[in-house]
Amino acid sequence: MRAPDLQLGVGVGATNTDAVVIDAHHHLVSKAKVPTTPDVRTGIAEAIRVVVAHPDVAPRRVTRAMLGTGHAMTGVLDRHAVRRVAVVRIGGPLTLAVRPLATWPDGLRCAVSTGEAVIDGGAEYDGRPAAPLDEDAIARFLAGVAEDVEAVAVTAVFSPVAPDHELAAVEVVRRELGGAVHVSLSHEIGSVGLLERENATVLNAALIGAAEDLAAALRSALAAERIDAEPFFAQNDGTVMALEHALRFPVLMIGSGPASSMRGAAYLSGVDQGVVADVGGTATEVGMLVNGFPRPSSLPTDVAGVRIDCRMPDVFSLPFGVGSVVGVDADPLTVGPRSVGRDFVEEALVFGGDVPTLADAMVAGGRAELGTRALTGEQGRVLARALVVVDEMLVDAVDRAAVALPASPLVVVGGGSMLVPDDLDGVTEVIRLPDGDVANAIGVAIAPVSGEADRICPNRQGTRARAMEEARVAAFARAVHAGADPARVEVVEVVEIPLSYLLDPAIRIRVKAAGPRS
Repeated sequence: MRAPDLQLGVGVGATNTDAVVIDAHHHLVSKAKVPTTPDVRTGIAEAIRVVVAHPDVAPRRVTRAMLGTGHAMTGVLDRHAVRRVAVVRIGGPLTLAVRPLATWPDGLRCAVSTGEAVIDGGAEYDGRPAAPLDEDAIARFLAGVAEDVEAVAVTAVFSPVAPDHELAAVEVVRRELGGAVHVSLSHEIGSVGLLERENATVLNAALIGAAEDLAAALRSALAAERIDAEPFFAQNDGTVMALEHALRFPVLMIGSGPASSMRGAAYLSGVDQGVVADVGGTATEVGMLVNGFPRPSSLPTDVAGVRIDCRMPDVFSLPFGVGSVVGVDADPLTVGPRSVGRDFVEEALVFGGDVPTLADAMVAGGRAELGTRALTGEQGRVLARALVVVDEMLVDAVDRAAVALPASPLVVVGGGSMLVPDDLDGVTEVIRLPDGDVANAIGVAIAPVSGEADRICPNRQGTRARAMEEARVAAFARAVHAGADPARVEVVEVVEIPLSYLLDPAIRIRVKAAGPRS
């Protein structure tokens, strides 16, 4: 493989699609920002076309292309453009009280699920079998849904500790449905909790088609510019994964947008411990940096009304951006969640439109100089009040994000960064960056590759040491499979959590390994 020379990073947001080209030393060579298109792929192609048109960018020098697509993946769920999934839970008779997908929104469940079954089997928390696996029941269920199934999601009780029954179920799927049907296995995706891990596995299977479409869009855009580059996709933890890995685990991309922005903010500012606010046209994401990476969420995350448990950044999403509509006639005045998005350059009052937006409020409050038309005195006074609402929400989000580090800097990125004032309560310093408007794409372009493993074992010295080593080996292998250089992968995080509520006290071990791309 050619030595890395130039690298291309693309970040797809709700309002804009950003692209950057960086050199081998991570210096920015060129950048571009174009509107995100309804089909996503057109915006990706245009952003790549613009960024490689820079005179210092020769397409033949671009050896790697990284795409961050969190908005695109969640958008697919909103539109229900998903694959039909057969849902297999291996956990009977222990888990019959709550059926698979019981907490899903009805519309999404109908769009995704072609049927659900609870099959006898699974393991205890320490890996001992809980019940024999009923392979015949799996075969009967699959035969009943075969005509409508496009993917299969298999979740077994405590499979991150003992994946044997999930692996056996794959063989049944292959016999019944053939080798072309995608199978998502929960032990490869989530942690030990059952329902949220099951939800993540089903969403993963449902999103396989969307991931394939995005991969095709990236390949097409690169080919159009005569770029022969190895493709990578951004993950939820601020790292990237090789295309093959991404096509197996698209659910790991859902939170990649905020994570990439935070990684870009850390790189551009040099801040390893602090808060990041990413302000776009529709929403603002606020999260905490820990050692230069987004702090992972310790709780399940809601995606399209579904609670999932997999690697996700701990981010507070605020329902406003520069295109958010200001309800000037409401009492009290409201901000968002409706937004004109990128169309604020046409619809905002200062651009000759008739929609009061936060872009107008920024002008009224002296935070930005925009537009072609002056506001009236009354418009200015009313719209300036919207900034008070926004600032209060920002202060609250920063306080919640920085709960363990109350006095911290705030790094502001995104195309709407001017919305944030220079002084904000609880913040030691507001840091603005010259290229912060494309922090998302920069974070994708400079990201390493990672893998994680999760184990539970009895809290005894010998058993604990063995489980720790197994987790280290598994995390290393997953990082390499995702595209990391085996010679440079390192364990970057080890977390041990006592589970004292069990009859036999146990410990949960989570290990993360990461390294540069191979």
